[in-house]
Amino acid sequence: MAKAYWVATYRAIKDPESMAAYAKLSRPAIEAAGGRVLARGMPAAAFELGQMERVVLIEFDSVESAKAAYASPAYQKAHDLLGDGADRDIRIVEAAE
Repeated sequence: MAKAYWVATYRAIKDPESMAAYAKLSRPAIEAAGGRVLARGMPAAAFELGQMERVVLIEFDSVESAKAAYASPAYQKAHDLLGDGADRDIRIVEAAE
């Protein structure tokens, strides 16, 4: 079974307080679901159509576990705290074998 990665990019953080509340709950929820935060922050460089926007990269043991983490009640509680406080894109990508 191939590992999978959440790739989240933040186009805008509109409400820093909501973002802080989300951050307080989201990482423990993701880690409890088996996720490992590999990188987070601003890119060191962006090429072609890349944007200089916050990126978070999280590793999971499988696509199924990544999807289950997103759907988990603990993560959804964090997600609800964020509300519309950020414009972001979250994708789950399966690792190449």
